[in-house]
Amino acid sequence: MPARLLYTGQVVIDLVMPIERLPQSGAEVLARSADFAVGGGFNVMAAAARNGLHTVYLGRHGQGRFGDLARQAMQEEGVEIATATCAGQDTGLSVALVEASAERSFISYVGAEGGLSTDDLRCVQVSPEDYVFVSGYSLAHPNKVTALLAWLGALPSATTVAFDPGPLIDSPDSAPMQAMLPLITLWTSNREEALRFTGCQTLEDALHSLIASLREDALIVVRDGPAGCWVHHAGQTQHIPGFAVSAVDTNGAGDAHAGVLLANLANGHSVANAARRANAAAAIAVTRWGPATAPGSAEVDTWVQLVSEPI
Repeated sequence: MPARLLYTGQVVIDLVMPIERLPQSGAEVLARSADFAVGGGFNVMAAAARNGLHTVYLGRHGQGRFGDLARQAMQEEGVEIATATCAGQDTGLSVALVEASAERSFISYVGAEGGLSTDDLRCVQVSPEDYVFVSGYSLAHPNKVTALLAWLGALPSATTVAFDPGPLIDSPDSAPMQAMLPLITLWTSNREEALRFTGCQTLEDALHSLIASLREDALIVVRDGPAGCWVHHAGQTQHIPGFAVSAVDTNGAGDAHAGVLLANLANGHSVANAARRANAAAAIAVTRWGPATAPGSAEVDTWVQLVSEPI
C-alpha cells in the first residue's frame, strides 16, 4: 500500500488580520484587511497533498459555517476526510494577527476539533508505510488526548509517528508528553519551540537534549528560520541551509516545511534532500499572504534546481 499521511491534529478557521504592530493592553489598532482562511492542521495537509502524498484527516470537524469552510478546503486539496461531521458543534476559530515584521500572534477558540474518540481513530487501518502526524495542540485537549495516546501506542512498530510540539507544549514533564516521547520517530519544530521544550539557551544544547530524550532511531528536524534547518539522523547532526527571500507573512511556514518534508520522505528522497526541499517550500511560503501557501512539488523542483544541486 502506498504511504499516506494520517493527520490527527486540528483543522480550524483562521481570521487573518494584517496590522502594523500589536496594540498595548486596552488600546486599538486598525487592520489593513480581514480574511477568513482554513488553517491549523490544514496547512500541513495541504502542503503534503500538493507534493504528492495521499493525505487523510483523522480529526473532527463541526456542523456550521466554519465546518463547511474546512470541509470544502480539504476536498479542494484532495484530502480524504475520515471522520463524520460532529453534530451540534462548529469548527473552531483562530484570529491570526500578522505584524509588519511578518511575525504572527494567535487568539484561538476551540470547537469540534478539540475532541476525539477511539471510534473516530478506528475508521482507518494503519499500515507500516504510513506517516501519522501528531500536533502538540492535541495533547492540550482533555477530550482528545487519552484516546489519541492509546491509539498511537497500538500502531504498527514501523509506522512513522511525526510530532510537532507547537507553541503550547513547553516542557517534557507533563504526563501526556511523557507518554508521547517514546512513540515519536520524527520530531519537527522551530528553534524557539525546541529551546522552550528543552529549557536550553542554545540550539546546540537543545539538539543534544532532544537526542537524549527521544528514541535512538528518531529523526529530529529543527527549523531555524531563514538559516534553514538542523537535522539529526542515524547518529549524525547536519545543517541544511535555507534560502534568502523577503518575507511578507510567516504564518504557515513551519507547516509548509513539515508537510513537504514528510511528502518527500514518503516519496523516497534522502533525509537531507527532503529537508532541503522543505526549506525551499517554507521560503516560498513566506513570500505569500495567508496560512496555506505551500507550493506544489513542481514549483519546489524549479526552486531547488535554480538555487543549488540536490544533496
